[in-house]
Amino acid sequence: MTSQESTEPKPNTEASADAAANSGNPVQSEVQPAKEPKTEEAPPSLEDQLVSAKADAAAHYDRYVRAVADHENFRKRTTREKDELRQYAASRVLEDLLPVLDNLGLGLNAAAQPNADLKTLVDGVGMVQTQLKSTLEQHGLKEINPAGQAFDAHQHEALSQQPSQEIAEGNIITVVRTGYSLNGRLVRPASVIVSSGAPKPEGKA
Repeated sequence: MTSQESTEPKPNTEASADAAANSGNPVQSEVQPAKEPKTEEAPPSLEDQLVSAKADAAAHYDRYVRAVADHENFRKRTTREKDELRQYAASRVLEDLLPVLDNLGLGLNAAAQPNADLKTLVDGVGMVQTQLKSTLEQHGLKEINPAGQAFDAHQHEALSQQPSQEIAEGNIITVVRTGYSLNGRLVRPASVIVSSGAPKPEGKA
């Protein structure tokens, strides 16, 4: 028995390792350490949550206070700008009217002279009036003088009606007071007398 056991061939470990390497399954000589399980973090305590909530509330309140202050400053600045605009909006118009006032003063001084000529004064006043109208037109003021035109209740104010052979019924005979519009918006309607048509023969209704 002893002689037979000694004669049996022993397994070749080196050959087995080479065969495993050639087959794509290398022999692991070292044991891989086992991975430790992950530990979950504990949720924040109620005290920590309260502290965080108080900090958020303080930050929100600070932003609210700043927004209210900015809004109040904006409101004051807008009110101030509106007041300044209302006070000085007519400054350009007044500057353009100053030459008209100068010429009117010259005309009054000329009228006060002992040898003043009436026709010259009338012509001078007419020139000042033309200058005034031209200046106002440059700033959007337009005359409404609808003599002979059809009556328009949106632009004219009828003072009365009169019969007329020349003016058709519903048209304007006389402009008693000129109207004005500013950039298309009615400032003052023209006061007019409207034709009621040709006079009817006596005895006919």
